[in-house]
Amino acid sequence: MAFTIPRVSVGTAGRLGKISRLGWLVIAGSVVLLLGYNSCTTYVRPGEAGVKQSKFGKGIEPTIYGVGLHYVGVGETMHRFPTNLQVLELTNSRSETAGEDVEGHRQTTAINIQTSEGYNVRVDATVLYRIVDPLRVIQTIGLGRLFEDAAVIPRSAQDLRRALGELDAEDFYKGTKRMEKAHDAKVALAAELKDKGIEVVDVYVRRYIYDSRYQQAIEQRKIQDQTVYKNEAEAKAATAAALKNKIVAEGAAAVQVELSRGDAEMKKLEAQADLYRRQRAADGDLLVKLAEAQGTELENQALRGVGSENMVGLRMADALKNTKVIVLPTDGESGMNPLDLRALLRRFDVGVKP
Repeated sequence: MAFTIPRVSVGTAGRLGKISRLGWLVIAGSVVLLLGYNSCTTYVRPGEAGVKQSKFGKGIEPTIYGVGLHYVGVGETMHRFPTNLQVLELTNSRSETAGEDVEGHRQTTAINIQTSEGYNVRVDATVLYRIVDPLRVIQTIGLGRLFEDAAVIPRSAQDLRRALGELDAEDFYKGTKRMEKAHDAKVALAAELKDKGIEVVDVYVRRYIYDSRYQQAIEQRKIQDQTVYKNEAEAKAATAAALKNKIVAEGAAAVQVELSRGDAEMKKLEAQADLYRRQRAADGDLLVKLAEAQGTELENQALRGVGSENMVGLRMADALKNTKVIVLPTDGESGMNPLDLRALLRRFDVGVKP
């Protein structure tokens, strides 16, 4: 905290001379108190922790100071360390980071990885970490931001280079393998920084760039692979289409067979029905004929029995009903023989040659 003594004009000097000695003592005491307050206290902000160092024999005090205003005596210094999440960006692109002006962000160069085949791959990565024990940090690493330059940055680059260097150049395209190696780098880095009071939250591989020589080769290989996959897909599609057409044809043939079978069954049923109808009709006709024959037989039996002459006469009478009867003599001059056809014709004046 700064304290500024106001300037005094010439016009007011006379009036100040009249201030009593007690007033001057009060002003001087206030100035001394303000200067002492400003030089003997330190404010530890939120997201920070403080460690006090003494120049007179005590050295680093084994106490961690939290948020607030703390007394700092003569020869003492309060070192403040961030306790919130810290971000380390390993990239050569300014567009890939929040910039050095953002508190808690630090940018350094990308990592050059040499793969097992001898190709070079430039990798952009992000390391998230936080200080959990500032006292341990100051004892094992040092003061200020030395924990970045002496521990986090070199160790991160080393562990990422070692883990990712086990990959083939083409393995970078495979997300699972790339993430497995990033996890291995995180585990190794966390083990190295844990004893120094730093906790590693996570490690991300965000981007990888091949050198131009391998980039062209792998692009050509990928194009060839895609062409092979395309041809295989087209062959599978053609096979599937042929199988579909076969199934459709077989289905249509099966439908026709079933329709033909249905028609045959229908005609068979119709023939059976017609045969049944004819058989029933024939049976009926037979019964009628038998009944008629039996009736005729009964009539014949009746005609042969007693009173048959009367029945014959009645039948003859029925037959001669409405018939004109002419009685002709059969003897004498005018008699006629009904068997002499010529005489009958001459009698009725029908021209007959003698």
